[in-house]
Amino acid sequence: MGIFDFLSGEFIDVIHWVDDTRDTMVWRFEREGHEIKYGAKLTVREGQAAVFVHEGQLADVFTPGLYMLETNNMPVLTTIMHWDHGFKSPFKSEIYYVNTTRFNDLKWGTKNPIMLRDPEFGPTRIRAYGTYSVRITDPARFLTEIVGTDGEFTMDEISYQIRNIIVQEFSRVIASSGIPVLDMAANTADLGKLIAAEVSKTLAEYGLTMPEFYIENISLPPAVEAALDKRTSMGLAGDLGKFTQYSAAEAMTAAAQNPGAAGGGMGAGIGAGIGMAMAQNMGPWGAAPAPQASSAAPPPPPPVEHVWHIAENGATKGPFSKADLGRMASEGSLSRATHVWTPGQDGWKQAEDVAELAQLFTILPPPPPPGI
Repeated sequence: MGIFDFLSGEFIDVIHWVDDTRDTMVWRFEREGHEIKYGAKLTVREGQAAVFVHEGQLADVFTPGLYMLETNNMPVLTTIMHWDHGFKSPFKSEIYYVNTTRFNDLKWGTKNPIMLRDPEFGPTRIRAYGTYSVRITDPARFLTEIVGTDGEFTMDEISYQIRNIIVQEFSRVIASSGIPVLDMAANTADLGKLIAAEVSKTLAEYGLTMPEFYIENISLPPAVEAALDKRTSMGLAGDLGKFTQYSAAEAMTAAAQNPGAAGGGMGAGIGAGIGMAMAQNMGPWGAAPAPQASSAAPPPPPPVEHVWHIAENGATKGPFSKADLGRMASEGSLSRATHVWTPGQDGWKQAEDVAELAQLFTILPPPPPPGI
């Protein structure tokens, strides 16, 4: 060490740290040979703590304030270095400044989907991400458990470990909560507080705490989200017929937006045809009229035409249609007394006793009664 360095070390007796990096958690005050002058002034600002380490042993922790490094306010170092016997030369120690403010807007997220059993969808997978903040609450523990002898320790060096702890606790809390996936968005605040409390239990072993934890988004796999979107669309459509029209309209729009793709012209033509068909079925205000029951009764089935058989001189003739019998009645070969029969009739009857054939003889007068 040169003479100027020695004199500089003897006269420089102000120890302080100003940080503008916003991600430095611990910074070691550097002096030539780690020599701290007896009676030096130690400045610890708000949001900081100063940790003294002497020969590998943690000696003391100073909270915000201005200190004179003398015997009366350093009882631990006094015992170690025997200052009570008047030894006032520079001493070799290390001073670590610890940032005790909050480190905000730190990102977390699930690298792989989390398996859970949803009350509505059954076994499913979700992903989530958000932000959190951490704070050093026990500088001595943080220095001994995490930092060690690192001269400058940043948030990036521990953020990966914290994210792993968050994902582990998030998976456990979400899987055991029993909250349906569709209701998680309404409970993110309560879930965030619960997860932060569980994560803080582990971070306490590092001298850290998690004052804030936010869940920004919880998402389902793309296939499940697509099914939910279709289910929502069906709910908006109201019924299957309207949903079919809705799907056809979407297909027509997609085809019109991509006319240059393979089959685009055909798709546009089909879409136009579908649109015209839909337009024909639409009411005057753009909505398809609801089907209404027809007020007219269906026409009755046509009557069954009978065929007839005639009995003459012990023999039967036929079958004859009613038109044939009418012609025979006009010719005189069929009389009122002629016996006739048709399938379904109970035995032979005279023609005048059958209502369907009696009208054939109304054009001819009946025979005169006897004796007139």
